[in-house]
Amino acid sequence: MRISTQSFYAQSQSAMGTQQQKLFRIQQQLAAGTKFLTPADDPVAAARALGVSQSMAESAQFATSRSRAMLSLSQEETALKSATSIMQSMKTLAVQAGNGTLSDADRASLATTLQSSLDQLVNVANADDGNGQFLFAGFKSASPPFVSDAGGIRYTGDQGQRLMQIDVSRQMAATDDGRSVFQSVQGGAGYVASAATGNTGSGVFGSVGLTDAAAPHYGKDFTISFAGGNYTVSTGDTPPVVAASGPYVPDAPISFGGMQIKMSGTPADGDTFQVAAARNAGTDIFAAIGDMVAALKQPLAGGGEVAQARLLNALSTFNVKVTNAHDNVLTVISSVGSRMNELDALDNGAAARALVDKAYLSEIEDLDPAAAISEYLQRETSLKATQQTFARLHSIALFNYL
Repeated sequence: MRISTQSFYAQSQSAMGTQQQKLFRIQQQLAAGTKFLTPADDPVAAARALGVSQSMAESAQFATSRSRAMLSLSQEETALKSATSIMQSMKTLAVQAGNGTLSDADRASLATTLQSSLDQLVNVANADDGNGQFLFAGFKSASPPFVSDAGGIRYTGDQGQRLMQIDVSRQMAATDDGRSVFQSVQGGAGYVASAATGNTGSGVFGSVGLTDAAAPHYGKDFTISFAGGNYTVSTGDTPPVVAASGPYVPDAPISFGGMQIKMSGTPADGDTFQVAAARNAGTDIFAAIGDMVAALKQPLAGGGEVAQARLLNALSTFNVKVTNAHDNVLTVISSVGSRMNELDALDNGAAARALVDKAYLSEIEDLDPAAAISEYLQRETSLKATQQTFARLHSIALFNYL
């Protein structure tokens, strides 16, 4: 069969072009390190790779959110630990203030120290994250949550929780609002006893003890009033209900509503004492500290047993309130720690998933270097053979044999 010169050149050019394209493609694959250069090369594998890549991108975004949440919670934990330390020192000051050998000047000095502790606590409650965002302000994080005015320390934030998406189906509060931390008590906080400001006797109350949580009237607020050497315990209902009554005997327990309290000294007719659930007795730790500072500044000289009783009752009330506030902050710290542990667990799980996803993506996309290099050499040899064949056939002519 006769092959024309034009057909010979065309076929040779086509063969070399095909070989060059195949060689160029394997060169591109080696340079990119991937099995396919465009989705059209392997649509199914490309779709699978895209899905895995999107999953890995989402995981990376969740990891960033967890990192930010961890930073915020760490800052909150540091602030709360400082708050617990300050409250603990306040309780120590209250014990010192109950020493009967102290003079008015000594108590005034303790009042100054307690005021300084109050200022420190307010400063902790107004802690920020270093970027001007206040930790305990809720959604109003651009301004300090606690401000001082004529009425004391006032909370200006809200009770919003800044939630962060830390996983596909998990949102977490990265902060706690100041009211829940510094102006609240736990549901299990005990009763708080206090004396009316207008009392004129020397009655002093002790701690409130629980005897029977199933007793009638338990959980209500009570008022203990004295008249004619007798006491009457009334509930805070409208109208009040008498829960207990009897002759007053110093140091003998007065039982009512599943609780009991001991009284000492001599209450005057008309003196009253309140025994209220912690949530109803004033949960603002700043206000409690302010009241204690004022009580310590009141001179006892010349006031006799009445002034001494007023101070002792104020100290007892303050001790219970600061203990309740301290317990509340400790509970918040526990909650913060639990959230940080959850973040660590999610990070560990995400790291394990990332390894699996990377391995799967590598299986889909990554090129086998040994096989690719072998194919490259094979195609390079094939191209050279094609070129050499063309060159030899091109040089054959009848004139070479004449």
